[in-house]
Amino acid sequence: MTPECRTVRAVGSAALGLAYVPSGALEGYYHLSLQPWDVAAGALLVLEAGGVISSPSGEAWRLGHSRAVASNGLLHTLLVKTLALE
Repeated sequence: MTPECRTVRAVGSAALGLAYVPSGALEGYYHLSLQPWDVAAGALLVLEAGGVISSPSGEAWRLGHSRAVASNGLLHTLLVKTLALE
């Protein structure tokens, strides 16, 4: 992901990283090792704000999936494609 982005940041908390997406602080967020309690509230914030959350392969995300990609919706397809290259 790093070669494709200007900056990749680790915020230390999946819930906080997901909350940054609808706030506009981040345009996208991904995490590849999640527990349901890490992502439940943040996923709701993303969806309610009109963003998108999916699996890294672009499939529908559901609570209990251990991997997630979230975005403001504008660059979601590109984010998923970039993650597929890794």
